[in-house]
Amino acid sequence: MNQTAECQSQEPITAPAEARRSWWNRDWLLGLLLIIATLMAYQPAWRGQRLWDDDAHLTQPELRSLNGLGRIWTDVGATQQYYPLSFSAFWVQHRLWGDSTLGYHLANVLLHCFSALLFLTILRRLEVPGAWLAAAIFALHPVHVESVAWMSQLKNTLSGVLYLSSVLAYLGFDRTRKKGLYALALGLFVMGLLSKTAVVTLPAAMLVIFWWKRGRLAWKQDALPLVPFFLAGLAAGLFTVWLERGLYGARGAEFEFPFLERCLIAGHAIWFHLGKLLWPANLLFIYPRWQISQTAWPQYLYPVAALALLAGLWRLRHWSRAPLAALLLFIGALFPTLGFFNVCTFRYTFVNDHHQYLASLGIIALVAAGVTWAYKTVQKTVQSPESKVQSPPLPRPSPHRMERGRSFLRAAFCGALVLTLGVLTWRQARIYVDRGTLWGITAARNPLCYLAHANLGSLLYEQGRVDEAIARFRKALDIRPDFAETHNDLGLALFQKAKTDEAIAHYEQALKTSPSHTEAHVNLGNALLQKAQMDEAIAHYLTALAIQPRNGMIYLNVGNALFQQGKLDEAIDYLQKGLALLPTSAIAHDLLGTVLLQKGQVDEAISHFKQALQDQPDLSGVHKNLAAALVQKGQVDEAIGELSAELRANPNDSATHCYLAGVLGSQGRTQEAIAHYRAALKTRPEFPEALNNLAWILAANADPQVRSGLEAVVLAERACRLTDSKQAVMVGTLAAAYAEAGRFAEAVTTAEKAVTLAEQVS
Repeated sequence: MNQTAECQSQEPITAPAEARRSWWNRDWLLGLLLIIATLMAYQPAWRGQRLWDDDAHLTQPELRSLNGLGRIWTDVGATQQYYPLSFSAFWVQHRLWGDSTLGYHLANVLLHCFSALLFLTILRRLEVPGAWLAAAIFALHPVHVESVAWMSQLKNTLSGVLYLSSVLAYLGFDRTRKKGLYALALGLFVMGLLSKTAVVTLPAAMLVIFWWKRGRLAWKQDALPLVPFFLAGLAAGLFTVWLERGLYGARGAEFEFPFLERCLIAGHAIWFHLGKLLWPANLLFIYPRWQISQTAWPQYLYPVAALALLAGLWRLRHWSRAPLAALLLFIGALFPTLGFFNVCTFRYTFVNDHHQYLASLGIIALVAAGVTWAYKTVQKTVQSPESKVQSPPLPRPSPHRMERGRSFLRAAFCGALVLTLGVLTWRQARIYVDRGTLWGITAARNPLCYLAHANLGSLLYEQGRVDEAIARFRKALDIRPDFAETHNDLGLALFQKAKTDEAIAHYEQALKTSPSHTEAHVNLGNALLQKAQMDEAIAHYLTALAIQPRNGMIYLNVGNALFQQGKLDEAIDYLQKGLALLPTSAIAHDLLGTVLLQKGQVDEAISHFKQALQDQPDLSGVHKNLAAALVQKGQVDEAIGELSAELRANPNDSATHCYLAGVLGSQGRTQEAIAHYRAALKTRPEFPEALNNLAWILAANADPQVRSGLEAVVLAERACRLTDSKQAVMVGTLAAAYAEAGRFAEAVTTAEKAVTLAEQVS
């Protein structure tokens, strides 16, 4: 019987078939209303942008093929974390709606709704009162917003569905002992482990549930069937612990806590999460990281109080086992994140709202059952026989009216509670609309959160607000001077401001703190390449490649550096290896085509340029590179078409205007060439090549209608001034301009200077 039925009906379980159908229809209606209410509560996040690590979780371009799906399962380092079922779900979603975030958000919300309905079914199976209220609280509690509104936490919502489905199947097995239900429960549990290892606590939770229901545990009936679950969970847990330490970087000084300090962290975390669950105020994406000290005696109060509470509830077990069972379920589900095992997020904070997605179930069930029990107790008290002391008769409402009034009051209380939670969830979901809002609110409420300042800096950098980004990065480093990621990001910003030496210093500081920081090695290589320190740059690229041997982009960096050294064959070898890892990378095809063109393999170069445009039609520069190859093949008209396509995409690209003008000029299309030279100079007035080439046309063209000696002199003089009059071609153009302008003496002197410069070069 659902919660509403408990409020409004006192009919026996053996109700007529028509009544049972009525309750069944009411269940469907309430379920639909719960789904709609949850969707509305999360409406602000429906079209939320990608947040913190969403880019790393959502399917990467190299994994979007069927081969990529295979790598998700077989290559441990191919994805952000090794949760292959979750990343396969991301893969499927990308096939369905691509990069649109709406589909990902709605999928998360609907999975959350499904978990709430499964929770309802389980509570009914266990005959826990207040099942509908518990399901509504779970669906609309704001502490779950982080799990539902953050796309990366699909691993939470998906594993939650599998966890609860496994529990439901196992309860069916416990009642019937059917092998099919047992196999289903075990299969769902393993799938849950492949979605997120947090479901590892399920077999222990089942033992708590059985103890609560029966008051005892039997080895053969209760424990023995769960042994395979424990073994599967143990294997998955150990594997995840190994990955966290070895592959995901959960090691180092910031994770080195003695066992006693880990107990202090655990005690504090238990009360922190319980407090946020019971009073969900001031929820944050990143909470302040506590300073743990064995000498600070108040910190011992947390674990001592937790143990005292457990002991007190144990003593009260003869009155009711429910409070102890709920607390054990809560602490047990939190256990993997309480501090006894290293988790990557511990470098920022010891607690996260998404840690208690499953842990909240026991406490929510206890609260809902408590509300129902309290209502029934009050109801019985009101209905108890009155005192035998006679009093004057007073008019009393009918029993039916009293019952309706009490039902209304209960429904009003439950409705107000659920509505309040829904409003809080709606407000919390607004924080997850974009990175600026998320990190801005986090930084405002947690000013010492260096991660928030660093990520705001990254956002500002992406928006082109480089100076503001640098200020944010420096603020983050003031709080955490050894934060390798921010040293690397600050280096990128400084590099863009042409402060290469400062950038190199920050890259080196990042590597001093984190020697295996792949991105810092690559960025340092790029900076050294800028300074023409080719060998040092390649050394850092190769170091990065040793850390991430399947990173195709690093192969491209090595290939580019070798190309600049003139080592074309070696460059081609590295570029082909990179292309094997990134077969649809337009950048790889473009770069390989450029090297092949330099080597004289024009047809192969053209093939790669065309493939690059097929993979990424808007990639800047490829049309121009293809045009250069087509010119070498004598296919000038096709080259002009490619250059025109480049300008449609980048109309202010002065270099392409200049190149197209040169090609048009070679075809006798002088007026068009002049127009493109002028367009190049409009965007880039101090462009020596464009100035020189336009001056030459105006000084030496066969058509007197085209020539203009005075303008040619102005343009040629500017070109020579920009190049310190050290380029023979430009000095020669100036001589021709002087001649066209009638300044013959200057023309002769300038022409002699051009000859001298040419002889010096030869």
